[in-house]
Amino acid sequence: MTSPMPPPPGPPTLDERSHPVLDVLPYGMLAFCVLLTFSFSEPGLHARLAGLILSAASAAWIGWMYTLHPAWRSRPRMMVLFITVLIVLGALLILDNTVFGIYTFTIYFFVLRYLMWPWRLVGAAAVGVLAATSQAYGVNKDTFGGAAIYLVIVAVNVTIALAYTWSRWTTTLLDDRRRNALEELSTANRKLEATLAENAGLQQQLLTQAREAGVTDERQRMAREIHDTLAQGLTGIITQLQAAEQAADDPDDPAGWRRHFDAATGLARESLSEARRSVEALRPESLETARLSDALGDVAGRWSALHGIPVQVTTTGTARPMPPEAEFALLRTAQEALANVAKHAGATRVGVTLSYMEHDVALDVRDDGRGFDLGKLCAQAAGGNGKAGSHRTSQSRNHGLVGLSVGDGLRHTHDGGFGLVAMRQRIESLAGTLQVESEPGTGTGISACLPLAAPAEARS
Repeated sequence: MTSPMPPPPGPPTLDERSHPVLDVLPYGMLAFCVLLTFSFSEPGLHARLAGLILSAASAAWIGWMYTLHPAWRSRPRMMVLFITVLIVLGALLILDNTVFGIYTFTIYFFVLRYLMWPWRLVGAAAVGVLAATSQAYGVNKDTFGGAAIYLVIVAVNVTIALAYTWSRWTTTLLDDRRRNALEELSTANRKLEATLAENAGLQQQLLTQAREAGVTDERQRMAREIHDTLAQGLTGIITQLQAAEQAADDPDDPAGWRRHFDAATGLARESLSEARRSVEALRPESLETARLSDALGDVAGRWSALHGIPVQVTTTGTARPMPPEAEFALLRTAQEALANVAKHAGATRVGVTLSYMEHDVALDVRDDGRGFDLGKLCAQAAGGNGKAGSHRTSQSRNHGLVGLSVGDGLRHTHDGGFGLVAMRQRIESLAGTLQVESEPGTGTGISACLPLAAPAEARS
């Protein structure tokens, strides 16, 4: 017979539950065996009295250790003592009368239920020996053949007892593993449900934040669009109407007021069209029908005709495909830069240069106007904004983006508003840079640079 594989470590705890059969079976089997001994003529009276005394002692031992003290069933040492004494009393009963071999199988139930591993195997083997002794009562053990037969009977009983014990042990381990797996699965399911609920809450929170961010972005977009279209258009209309009013009083130019009035009417129609497109989040009409360089030429030509200042538009490098939002940002930057020239520069000519480089595209708008002192303007912005403005100025210089702090200064000193701030927001949102260069008497230059790739691709 091959030796069984050793069981995994960590034997299970004792079964503390009460079993109805074990509460009554041992007493019933002892009483039944005593009745059998008194039913036969043999053994003699002394053997019957000894069997009765040993049966009473066994019943008392079971009653005291098992029935009256159920808490002791969870104590391994007490159960070892209890079953050891039961086996000894069972052996004495069998030696007194082999009929008590019927009773000994009840001890096997206690062994299976209350002995820890591997003592359970020892108890099972002992019960097997008791059962074999009872079964071989008629064999003459004094002869070699009888002793051999007895040993064979013992081996068969012990093997059966050990095999069944091992089978019960492995079945119990498998049951425990299944139960633990089910408990772990149940715990994992509860954690998963909690995680899903938490993720649902986080997803709702992210959706709310994304919605709020979208609302904020849309508000900023609308503000930029209104500034770049309606505000500039209304400013031009006011300028042309004021000029028409002055021309109406000039007898030397009787048709002058009509020219200014027609220009104001054209600006009103153009501003209305751009306002509708801005609300619908569409590209400017000039970009829908032409490339960026042509759209810049169209915008510069209309601005030059309106303000009477010559504009030279130059394109360098090989034109390359650009993301629509990049073209839109550069076109709006050019429009805002030209609007600032008309309002503040007092220039006589303007140059607009679109440069396609290997990885970037740059837009430069330069005029020969009066210019301004960058350092003084930044200092004024810092003084008006306190420490926060000073911090932004130093941050901008450290990064070489002078236009960031200058934009704040212009915002507070010139258009009260939104000019370079809108430029900066547009360009920075596309991973670009905006710089301003100016000195008193030498004009002003605004330079915007954007990557040719989309912002997400540029960052990767």
